[in-house]
Amino acid sequence: MKKHILLAEDDFDYASILKQYLEFSGFNVTWAKDGKEALKLFPDTQPDICVFDVMMPQMDGFTLAEKVVDTYPETPFIFLTAKSMKEDKIKGLRLGADDYIVKPFEVEELILRITNILKRVQKTAPQHIADKKFKIGQYLFDSENYLLTHEKVTHRITEKEAHLIQFLYANKSKLVKREDILKEIWGNDDFFSGRSMDVFISRLRKYFSEDPAISIPSVRGLGFEFNIKE
Repeated sequence: MKKHILLAEDDFDYASILKQYLEFSGFNVTWAKDGKEALKLFPDTQPDICVFDVMMPQMDGFTLAEKVVDTYPETPFIFLTAKSMKEDKIKGLRLGADDYIVKPFEVEELILRITNILKRVQKTAPQHIADKKFKIGQYLFDSENYLLTHEKVTHRITEKEAHLIQFLYANKSKLVKREDILKEIWGNDDFFSGRSMDVFISRLRKYFSEDPAISIPSVRGLGFEFNIKE
C-alpha cells in the first residue's frame, strides 16, 4: 500500500513540482495551500507523514504542527523553510519535528528523508519488553497507546518519545551511548538528529520529574543513564 503524505505549501509552482516528484516516487499526496486547509484535511486523509512549509498564510507551519501534535501525536512531520536561522530550527525541534529542510534542496533529498523517517516509524519497539503496560517508578507506562501516567495526571506522548523511553528503560542503570540511541530511535547519528535527541531527553526529564527516584543524567561526551533508585 502506498504511503500517504499531507503536503502544506502555499507556493503553487513549488508545491506542484514536489507533488509530482513524490507521486512519481510511489507516494499518495494530498496538497493543502495553507495551514488552515491542511488542518481541515487531516482527519479525512490520515497521512502517514506530513510535510509543512513554515511560512504560510492563514496558519503558519509551526502553529499547524502544534495543533497536529495535540491531536495526532504519533504522526511524523518535516518542516520546509527558506529560513536557516538557528532559532527556527530549535523551535521546529521543540515541536517534535522529525526533520527540518532549508530551501532550496534537491527533491531526491526530501524523498530519502521521508523514506528514512517512515522506516523508523515502522520499526517495532524493543522486543525484550513484552508488557504493553508496566511500572516505571511511580509511573504507569502504556507503550501501546503512548500514555505516561503519574497518580491522576496522564501525558499523551509521541511514538518516538515512547520508543525512547522503552529503549532507555531496557538499559536502565547503564551508560547508553549517544550514537546507540541515535541509531536505534532516529536511524542515523547526524548533527540534526543529535540536537533533536537532546530536546527529547529534556522532555523525558520533565515527564519523570514528579518521581525523585528517577533521573536521566548526562555523561559528558558519551551518553545518558536512566536511573531508578529502589
